[in-house]
Amino acid sequence: MKIIDIPAGWPADETAARAVQGELRGRLVLDEPGPEPGTGHVTGLDVAYDDERDLVAAAAVVLDARTLDVVEEATAVGRVSFPYVPGLLAFREIPTVLAALASLETDPGLLVCDGYGLAHPRRFGLASHLGVLSGRPSIGVAKNPFTFTYDHPGAERGDSSPLVAGDEEVGRALRTQAGVKPVFVSVGHRVSLDNACAHTLLLAPRYRIPETTRHADSLCRRALKEALGGAPRAS
Repeated sequence: MKIIDIPAGWPADETAARAVQGELRGRLVLDEPGPEPGTGHVTGLDVAYDDERDLVAAAAVVLDARTLDVVEEATAVGRVSFPYVPGLLAFREIPTVLAALASLETDPGLLVCDGYGLAHPRRFGLASHLGVLSGRPSIGVAKNPFTFTYDHPGAERGDSSPLVAGDEEVGRALRTQAGVKPVFVSVGHRVSLDNACAHTLLLAPRYRIPETTRHADSLCRRALKEALGGAPRAS
């Protein structure tokens, strides 16, 4: 099993990471609608950690956007590349996620991250970071609203309400199933918020969480378990 090393020159502290974040944020594209919901491919991305061994496993699962059938899967295992700092979590896992993406032979289409895009203190969460680095349209679908406020959306599937920071809408609380907690959708890169929500609804026909995330979550956990079977324990 190959373990992805931390890239040379990767930020090692909070000051350096914030500088990189600020530079990359200037490359965000926020005026494109993105791919038409229900067409092409959508790729779920997720990670699982083993902090004792300082490892992170990433999974990329490509689905047909119309049928939600799995088209291709890829995984990668790497070293955790940054300390745990709220607001800078992307720096812990991006190299390994990019390695999993690079292993795909299929065009991944829209990237769907289990996390945030613009719904981030500096408007540059994992979905935005990954979108800029890969050049691909991306969205974030999170289970919790981070630090932002929102009114509870209506109880029916498809109901939504703005996720706000002051007067700025940074995402939406979206009810993917009637009577269950909403998810929190935000733009990553090269997608409109309306389309991000439309994609999320199509990806969640039966459960609260999109099928992209459900598949990627299961796969990255399996990949980490397999990696630990042969990985030496940290001294």
